[in-house]
Amino acid sequence: MNTNDFTTTILFNQSPEEVFKAIQNVKGWWSEEIEGKTANKGDEFKYHYEDVHRCKIKLIEVVPNQKIVWLIEENYFSFTKDDTEWTNTTAVFDISKEGDKTKLTFTHVGLVPEYECFDVCKAGWSNYIENSLKKLIETGKGQPNATGKPQIETERALSSKE
Repeated sequence: MNTNDFTTTILFNQSPEEVFKAIQNVKGWWSEEIEGKTANKGDEFKYHYEDVHRCKIKLIEVVPNQKIVWLIEENYFSFTKDDTEWTNTTAVFDISKEGDKTKLTFTHVGLVPEYECFDVCKAGWSNYIENSLKKLIETGKGQPNATGKPQIETERALSSKE
């Protein structure tokens, strides 16, 4: 991992099992429009948000209650010169105990400041991990996006560029 890769860490009162299960429920925190399976090693799913962002993801490592790693196999952005910027990057969810808390560290390995999408993607991941996934873990209800349901300012701005 590169120190420039996007990363964020959150502490929870919930157990590692609860955090792990919430991460697996990608429809519950990232997008209601996820197609495919999102829980076990080898599962593949597709994400899309309107015609702004699409990607195909494969779970390449799943260690119950400890770690999930996604490989972004294909990617498309409508708003960057290189629409494949995420292709062959990985999203890593590391779960560990820290005292009586559960620590989640999310790192998008390969999402670096040199990418044209970095600021938009950083805002997106910050919202979906620090807000939506956090709410799903703590309350049982996240804030995923869907067509016509942008969750962050950049989604609102990009989805209105018709």
